[in-house]
Amino acid sequence: MESYLAAQVADASHREVIGPLLDGGGPGGVGVRRGEVLAHWGDPGRVEMAFSATKSVLALVAGIAFDDGLLRLDEPVCGSVELPQFADAHGRRISWRQLLDQTSQWEGELWGKPTGVDAQSVREGTESAGGPPGEGWAYNDVRVNLTALALTVLVRRPLPEVLRTRVMEPIGASGSWSWHGYDNSFVDVDGVRVPVVSGGAHWGGGLWISALDLARIGELCLSGGEWAGRRIVSRRWIEALWTPCAVKPEYGLSWWLNDGRVVWPQAPSTGRCARGNGGNHLLWVDPARDLTLVSRWGADVEALVAAVSEAVRPC
Repeated sequence: MESYLAAQVADASHREVIGPLLDGGGPGGVGVRRGEVLAHWGDPGRVEMAFSATKSVLALVAGIAFDDGLLRLDEPVCGSVELPQFADAHGRRISWRQLLDQTSQWEGELWGKPTGVDAQSVREGTESAGGPPGEGWAYNDVRVNLTALALTVLVRRPLPEVLRTRVMEPIGASGSWSWHGYDNSFVDVDGVRVPVVSGGAHWGGGLWISALDLARIGELCLSGGEWAGRRIVSRRWIEALWTPCAVKPEYGLSWWLNDGRVVWPQAPSTGRCARGNGGNHLLWVDPARDLTLVSRWGADVEALVAAVSEAVRPC
């Protein structure tokens, strides 16, 4: 009985929120086609938590490191960063691609949260815990947070700073967005205590952003990484984001792909999306229609995407 009670106390501590939270403000969103706003509803300028859509933005920041020659997708992470999580036999085999497509199968604890307590890891995926990197997939925020940690050490500065200077300012985004970590998520870089953001909203934190600014990110990806004639992210990286994972074909580098209509059967197979909170927060990008949709707290997001896609024929 004592061991059972101890386990219950441990589980409760692992559920503890350790990052900031933001109350939701009700349904809202925006639709953009060919760079023009088709429609908006609610307050598209209101800042909301992006939840797991943050993962896709994290992958975009990884693209900056890729373009700068700091990151090579299929090389081991340990070759470019020194962290204890990549020092053992399993960790030394993990590549940047496997971090970004959620096939690292890393087992451990980060910021006081073990990989095994992430509920979504239990419900989804085809992995065998602790199996070889690249041979199993699971949707796991602890591992995504490890990706954020590794990228922070790689670029040697806070990821929100990279996102702001290299992406958000060049695409004309507002200054209302912010990106948060946990109370205890810091790493020492060259003797400086640097904050590490979270890659989702499990236990709080993550990206807080308006629908309008999120739509700008979608438009950037839709244009192959260019904005107003200026190269922001390489086309090669955008293509990598949307390349199917061998283990989970409906998933790319932290983006969902609807190629086989597995994610949303009613929606076009040409769509790619960043989504969070069960689809309640969505960035939908459809290159075939030159269409970007952002929806927050929608009642039936799949039906919305299907209806708009039906009205907007492929280019």
